[in-house]
Amino acid sequence: MPEAGYLTIGKVVKRLQSQYPGLSISKVRYLEDEGLLNPSRTPAGYRLYSQKDLHRLETILYLQKNRFLPLSVIKKQLDGGEGLSPELESSPAIGYRSVESEDEDADKLHPIDRMPEVANCSVSFVRQLAEVGLISLKRSPHGRDLVDGRDLSLIRICDQLQHFGIGPKNLRQYVTSVNRESLMFEQALMVYARKAGGVEVDPTEEDRQQFEHAFSQMLLLTGQVREGLIRRQIGSTFSQMK
Repeated sequence: MPEAGYLTIGKVVKRLQSQYPGLSISKVRYLEDEGLLNPSRTPAGYRLYSQKDLHRLETILYLQKNRFLPLSVIKKQLDGGEGLSPELESSPAIGYRSVESEDEDADKLHPIDRMPEVANCSVSFVRQLAEVGLISLKRSPHGRDLVDGRDLSLIRICDQLQHFGIGPKNLRQYVTSVNRESLMFEQALMVYARKAGGVEVDPTEEDRQQFEHAFSQMLLLTGQVREGLIRRQIGSTFSQMK
């Protein structure tokens, strides 16, 4: 099989990390173990991802992060033989910008006055996100406010939420929540490390991948807990409206 146009798992992760900072090699392998990805293999057993595989992975990550769908639902949707449902296919976040342009933007600091061009949102909106702590602005030597390119995907997501009446002030609660949850994850990883026999002073690549995989699973499972609780609460609200 010709390898031109195919990507290794490492290049796939690098290509998408600007949009999904939590993405790791371990998480991609986990999605394969769960049956959501099926890359080709070289005779030596190395994974090779086509552009179709890349698009499928990007769609999975989008639906997890922005639609809070569990993997079982995503797999059923993608493998149903009919592709994505119309509302998901037309979502502006899927294929909103090319991956190459996302990578290019993520490696830079952007003057805040270029946000209408770079992120398709107003300067005032980006300042509101900074005021509530969702992003942090940097200051250039000439006193200009700069936006970290790694925050652009988050800015675009927050901009889409405005269409549902969810603005920066509503999202402030997530900043507080993340601060609390980060401590929980740090403590959980310390416990996990002790059970695994401790952490070496100079961990190997295998050690790092093992902990990335554990962290990805924690994020996935806690996200499903959060989704279940919210769905239960909203379901109760709907039932009272009948």
